[in-house]
Amino acid sequence: MTPTDETPLRVGVFGLLGSGNLGNDGSLEAVLGYLRAEHPEAVVDALCGGPEAVTARFGIPATRLHWYRGEYRTASRAAAIAGKGVGKLVDVFRTAAWARRHDVVIVPGMGVLEATLPLRPWGFPYSLFLLCVSGRLLRTRVALVSVGAAEIRNRPTRALLRWSARLATYRSYRDTQSRDAMRAMGVDTAHDGVYPDLAFSLPAPAASAPSDSPGPVCVGVMDFHGGNDDRARAEEIYRRYLDGTIRFVRALVEEGRPVRLLTGDQCDLSVVAAILDAVDSPLVTAAEPGSLADLMNEMAAADTVVAARYHNLICALRTGTPVLAVCYAAKSNALMDRMGLGAYCHLAREVDADRLLEQFRDLEKHSADVRQTLSGRNQVVAQQLAQQFTALTTTLFPANTHAHALRKAP
Repeated sequence: MTPTDETPLRVGVFGLLGSGNLGNDGSLEAVLGYLRAEHPEAVVDALCGGPEAVTARFGIPATRLHWYRGEYRTASRAAAIAGKGVGKLVDVFRTAAWARRHDVVIVPGMGVLEATLPLRPWGFPYSLFLLCVSGRLLRTRVALVSVGAAEIRNRPTRALLRWSARLATYRSYRDTQSRDAMRAMGVDTAHDGVYPDLAFSLPAPAASAPSDSPGPVCVGVMDFHGGNDDRARAEEIYRRYLDGTIRFVRALVEEGRPVRLLTGDQCDLSVVAAILDAVDSPLVTAAEPGSLADLMNEMAAADTVVAARYHNLICALRTGTPVLAVCYAAKSNALMDRMGLGAYCHLAREVDADRLLEQFRDLEKHSADVRQTLSGRNQVVAQQLAQQFTALTTTLFPANTHAHALRKAP
């Protein structure tokens, strides 16, 4: 459909939004901020994982991504297996009908083209493929905006995500290695841009001034069992990560440092519980963040952050707080390199508490220099994201570009 003076622009947002992952919801918040600032005439709704949560928090109508309500539960009985199968067929028509009602659909950030965490092809990759096919057939522009990507070995997942990317109207990536991965998987990326993660456009509190005495440390934890190729040793990976993190937290407590445990997804709460149980000290407390803004407030008040989840790292970097990354995927290393902190990375699969403490102490020793580095890098990131939003307006809203320019003119 083509918007006119009588029919306002219809914009959809799509993804695993409202499902308990703070990073995903932060990406949505960033896109909604852009739309409300630059295209206030647009009527926005969502097709997402947690429609009730999205409507309650962001005030937009939302529809459930999957027809079958048990989509994310393991199907062991015949009825559940049949329900999932029927749901896949019904979702073909549901997705097409939803896409058809829109002029533009935006997939805001997220690692939608990667499998750095366990992923089945008939889950989100299938849903994204349905969206992109529907968009191409029904002439609805689909934009993958600042998304993460990685080269994928599983052939069905690889094929679904490759074709999703090919069928999208607009693609941009949150780092160069994501673009390189899609090129390696057969996607023509010659016109695809690389911009920072959308969450960097969110407002952030200023980091607290460091005091003379050692202050609190934020430790962002993760329910980490490896990636798609690590299923056979998932429990071993989890145990090593948890044991190393517990030893690290205990060492901080023995030095008298207050430790604040942070999460980025609902599933991380079990890790928090395990650490609190193992390190019985009033110096260790846990936050209950409901948004990236909550995470940023926690991190801005800390001297130093040690974190695993990608968007935990972004929150620390965004506030200018020195951060040590416990990296579960190459995207974390790429992010830290971009922000000038590539030396402060530690492998999540092989957490070594002694080595982590050594890196932590080195980071704190150079805290003043790190804060200055982050201040400069954040200015560059802000400029790059402004360029991204300009490119989005030009590509996705061509009929509105001239009117938009007139509105912005002095």
